[in-house]
Amino acid sequence: MIPTYLIPLANHLWQSTVFAATTGLLCFALRKHQASIRYWLWLAASVKFLVPLSLLIDLGSRIKALSVPSVAPTPLSSMVRDFSQPFTLPVPAPLLERVPNAPSPIPAVLFAIWICGSAASAFWWLCSWLRMRAAVRTASPLETDLPPGIEPVRVMKSSVLVEPCVFGIFDPVLLVPDGITEHLTHEQLETIFLHEICHVRRRDNLAAAVHMTMETLFWFYPLAYWIGRRLLNERESACDEEVLRIIPKPEAYARGILAVCRLGVRVAPVCAAGVAGSGLRKRIDSIMGRRVDIRLGLGRKLLVAAALAVAMVGPFLAGVLFVRAGSAQTQGAVAGVSPFGVASVRRNRSGERNSGFRRFVGGVLNARNITLKMLITFAYDLPEDRVLQGPAWLDSERYDVLAKPDQGGGQAVDQSMGAMRLRTQALLADRFKVILHKETRRLPIFRLLVDKDGPSHLQPAKGTAPDLFTNGHHVTCQAASMAFFARNFLTGQLGGPVLDETGIVGNFDFSLDWGPDDISPRRPPDGGELPAAPDPTGPSLFTALRQQLGLKVEAGKGPVEVLVIDHAEKASKN
Repeated sequence: MIPTYLIPLANHLWQSTVFAATTGLLCFALRKHQASIRYWLWLAASVKFLVPLSLLIDLGSRIKALSVPSVAPTPLSSMVRDFSQPFTLPVPAPLLERVPNAPSPIPAVLFAIWICGSAASAFWWLCSWLRMRAAVRTASPLETDLPPGIEPVRVMKSSVLVEPCVFGIFDPVLLVPDGITEHLTHEQLETIFLHEICHVRRRDNLAAAVHMTMETLFWFYPLAYWIGRRLLNERESACDEEVLRIIPKPEAYARGILAVCRLGVRVAPVCAAGVAGSGLRKRIDSIMGRRVDIRLGLGRKLLVAAALAVAMVGPFLAGVLFVRAGSAQTQGAVAGVSPFGVASVRRNRSGERNSGFRRFVGGVLNARNITLKMLITFAYDLPEDRVLQGPAWLDSERYDVLAKPDQGGGQAVDQSMGAMRLRTQALLADRFKVILHKETRRLPIFRLLVDKDGPSHLQPAKGTAPDLFTNGHHVTCQAASMAFFARNFLTGQLGGPVLDETGIVGNFDFSLDWGPDDISPRRPPDGGELPAAPDPTGPSLFTALRQQLGLKVEAGKGPVEVLVIDHAEKASKN
């Protein structure tokens, strides 16, 4: 089982791995064609590690100007959602201090290891770049005749025995070892220069910098280095093909590469595009065989273009459609329930601290100074800690909401709490453009268990309808199962989901008394008498469970249903 804190990274890695595997199959199918095509495919696989699919889908979901009609949820939209989620870290349910559950140091240790590895990788690249820059700064100009029709590039000779290479991205310099003209003929030297100028024209150093960034971030993943080797091989082969299209004789080119290797080069061109590396024997065989004439046909070009479009543009468009599908799904949730006929949603800038929902009379939703997260938790009957993601203002910007059901048509209005929640879901989709989906994640939970002495004071139920009453320091349950007690009482008291693992079957009548944390006087309800103050010396809820019911609560982890907010906007004007 993958730990919760590693799910986002694991999800991104397997998506990128699938993309790289697909790229490998496509490159194998094009193995007899131009190396430049395979090079760009591998570069796309490298860039995929830097661009999560969830980011593309999220960008697509924010496009509102496109006139795409709402569509019903389909297996495709669900597949896209599952393939891209989750990418952000989930918010764990809070645990009470009375239940010891110290945070694990493993996430912090792993993060520190990743930071150290990335820093070490970046330091190595920086040292290599500084070494090459020093070689360029101490180099002197070399006058030579470049091939006609090629844009001029500064050629510098260095006392450092470095392989001929191009250094720099925006102002590239062709750096060669001093005395190279004494070991290569003019024809051989011209082919080497042609090879390096091909690197300049293709912007290979810029592409290499992109891949270096990917390797620095994913230094722990072997596939990153394997993709780097594929990029290097195809890059040199692509330049070889360009050179062979210009010069008439491949022998001079092959001898030029071998002559460079015989110079005894001691400094490899890191952070620069060289000439003599990347499978030398295979390259010489390819050069001498002139296996560079197979061009990509129109059909295969369209195939490659379609594959790249699906991989990069597809998730973006899927995000656009996903919003419409999600909107249809939200609207479908209220099918059969009449929506609110009149709804007022206004910003509350009073700064007051009191907030909440008022009495639900006649199916009217009346809430003051609430956040969008509070409204969502009411609509879907979930605690706030199980509403994940969404915009930064989700639990900070406050609203006053007054919504009344449509009583037209002479039909009776369903005033049940279930109907009220469904109407609120429709209000969220209409006024806040909320798009969300449900997920099951492994999060911190509480488990209700039988204590070592066994259950006690559980009387067989006299009635059949489960019910409970609580006033903050006392609870009375009638015809309640342990699952009902855990879900409808303990979950609210502990601030996190409580699962029944007692194994006790049946419905029971029982009560429980404890001393609450907050024993401050309470306001009398509707002018009535002030309820009796709880005993400040009373047992804690956990102690009361053990002593009075023979039950206990333990913290752990388990499957929890959460809501993931895919999209939300600030409320539209009334």
